[in-house]
Amino acid sequence: MKALIISDIHGSASATKKALSYFSSLECDYLFLLGDLLYHGPRNSLPLGHNTMNVVDQLNPLAQKIIAVRGNCDSEMDQDLLAFSCMADYTQVLDQSYRLFLTHGHLWEPASFPKEKADAFLSGHTHLPALHFNANGVLCCNPGSISLPRGEHGPSFAFYENGSFSVRLLDSGKEIAREEMKPKLK
Repeated sequence: MKALIISDIHGSASATKKALSYFSSLECDYLFLLGDLLYHGPRNSLPLGHNTMNVVDQLNPLAQKIIAVRGNCDSEMDQDLLAFSCMADYTQVLDQSYRLFLTHGHLWEPASFPKEKADAFLSGHTHLPALHFNANGVLCCNPGSISLPRGEHGPSFAFYENGSFSVRLLDSGKEIAREEMKPKLK
């Protein structure tokens, strides 16, 4: 399975368009959306290319390929506009023998997430890209934000393929981190 992982769109149509170009070029099967899709949030400035209805128009045709969770800025009004479910606080995805736990990051944190619940913990919320194993051996992936990045890197996203994760810069596709889950014993 191949999946593009994005978080914290915050209504940026131009960032969504760039991210979706990778969905096509990387030949992804799924698009994992880790919350904060349409609203920019009360503490954020308007992101470049802010146009929530255009974001809706770009995402809705991919509804059958989208697995999404709710962020702290997402509301029932957003759900009314979208053709896919985005109100669950978390969901799990199974790929081969790997169990991926998807959440926004405002309710659960990667640092102490237990190995019994998942092999990988995917979250956004901080707008900071990160890819590492926590103390419990869970691979933690934060794709950063495609529209309102924080830290030293610009806008970013993540890519998953068969147990391997990479975090990449939105503008160039350059890989800034890579980790692979350990194969499970059968």
